[in-house]
Amino acid sequence: MTMKEPHSPLTLPGQKAFYSGKVRDVYTLANDIIVMIASDRISAFDHILPRTIPFKGQVLNQLAAHFLDATKDIVPNWLLEVPLPAVSVGYACTPIRVEMVIRGYLAGSAWRQYRDGSREICGNSLPEGLKKSQKLPQPIITPAIKSEAGHDIDIAPEDLKASGLISQKDYDALADYTRALYLRGTEMASQRGLILVDTKYEFGYYKGKIYLIDEVHTPDSSRYFIQEDYQEKMERGEEPRQLSKEFVREFLMEHGFQGREGELMPVMPDAFVEEISKRYINLYERLTGAPFVPMPKPSDREIVEAVTEVLPQI
Repeated sequence: MTMKEPHSPLTLPGQKAFYSGKVRDVYTLANDIIVMIASDRISAFDHILPRTIPFKGQVLNQLAAHFLDATKDIVPNWLLEVPLPAVSVGYACTPIRVEMVIRGYLAGSAWRQYRDGSREICGNSLPEGLKKSQKLPQPIITPAIKSEAGHDIDIAPEDLKASGLISQKDYDALADYTRALYLRGTEMASQRGLILVDTKYEFGYYKGKIYLIDEVHTPDSSRYFIQEDYQEKMERGEEPRQLSKEFVREFLMEHGFQGREGELMPVMPDAFVEEISKRYINLYERLTGAPFVPMPKPSDREIVEAVTEVLPQI
């Protein structure tokens, strides 16, 4: 993992703590409030890449807000206000250290495990003869324990429940929420000509209740295929067109980097950085049906003023 920033670059009202994550800077304030600032950083294989992606933070924050609003009838979530395009304010939940990954298609790391001979992934048995990017007989949940540093650890639900990290009752609630959120995301994507291939959800506790936290159905947490020619490409044995971060991982793998010890991270050329930015913006517009309006980065002072203004309203 790339090292976190040692101290806060901002001072917000009632600030109690600061944490710099892979792509977000998180400020904990008094009265159980947090402020998340989505940066233009990009990560892959649990490493922060050395170059930032123009407008990525704005895309992520606005997409997350879009989907959090669209799913709040399924499960309560942390978000309260979006005072600036890349800034969100919400409840400070206590995170549950379980990442709920759900997969409707055989892609990404699940495909790589299947290709290498595994027919059971996190307790889910898969039939023989599946092809890369093929729709699974039914969506499967492949949980992971969130690591403080390094890669998250895949785990079967039965082993997770036996670990004592989460109760049977709460895991079952997370699983139900995950299936319902994936169904909603699948329906919304289909309306926009996309297929929600797989995604992940994170949850936390707030005043004893389970809340959805972090981001939802963004290109950093989800993989999408283009719907219109998916079937045709599968029949031809071609790779479906997709809108996700997977092509960044593929670039890194082609250059010998998967985040393992001793591997050298490749340099991303200008043209590739620009292509990543365009793909993020394209996905935003495809998913929301609205044009993306790029906004200049706010100054530190503008962020402090915007957050200060909304706090009394919460």
